[in-house]
Amino acid sequence: MQIQVLDRAAWRARATAHEARVDAFVEPHLERRSERVKHPVHDFLFTYYSQRPAQLRRWHPGFGIGLAEAADHVALKGYEDVDGIVSVTTAHVAKQAPLLRGLTNLLRATQSRAVHTGCFGLHEWAMVYRQSPEELRHNDWPLRLGSDGTDRVVEQHQVKCSHFDAFRFFTEPARPLNVLQPGPGDRSQFEQPGCLHAGMDLYKHAFRLTPMVPSELVADCFELARDIRELDMRAAPYDLTGLGFEPIRIETVEGKATYVRAQRSFAERGAPLRQRLIEECERLQAAG
Repeated sequence: MQIQVLDRAAWRARATAHEARVDAFVEPHLERRSERVKHPVHDFLFTYYSQRPAQLRRWHPGFGIGLAEAADHVALKGYEDVDGIVSVTTAHVAKQAPLLRGLTNLLRATQSRAVHTGCFGLHEWAMVYRQSPEELRHNDWPLRLGSDGTDRVVEQHQVKCSHFDAFRFFTEPARPLNVLQPGPGDRSQFEQPGCLHAGMDLYKHAFRLTPMVPSELVADCFELARDIRELDMRAAPYDLTGLGFEPIRIETVEGKATYVRAQRSFAERGAPLRQRLIEECERLQAAG
């Protein structure tokens, strides 16, 4: 297979630009971590997902691109040096065939479905349903409506969460209230492009394809996930005005309308990223 070769000046320019881009998000997180300060919104992408900040900062060109004078890359998993040009190996891509097939199936299944709105972010409310203040995940921050008011919102709405990784955090009394009962093995049967968690998970899918896909794509997915997370927590039952997040009051008609507009906007932003990931998976399967 022929590869496109980048000289050191060219690839270092891209690597430096990538590092600067993600450092805008990584550095505040690392500073908070060193000071043991929790952030219920922005810590999520670094604590829930498995990619560490240093891994996010590490730039990769993707399969099919060779780097000249790249001694720092040759030691990384999946790379080889052939006559002074460092690139991701075809053997590494071939080993990822099960991952590539699984992601292609999930992404295509999600893509094939219409955008569904109407969940109104109630997954975050179901995660605290009938909990005591001590049990709350983000118990440094008060519930806007108090415990009883929060529980009433859950009970007065139809809960329609389609994403297993959100549903699995529901409290036990909330689980039977969900219209759907997604499981870990049937994600492709439930996930749909309007789901906030499906949008955030594009970041997870992208970094799992590292180093086979360019880091610019991973960063695009990260930025989308970060913006979605802000909506997710603005619509949550917590009062985060002290952090500068104006609540979206999904218990009101106006709040529901605001949430749906934002949900549709994120589905539109996520669609081309999902398509790019599908194309990368298919390209890699053909090469491996």
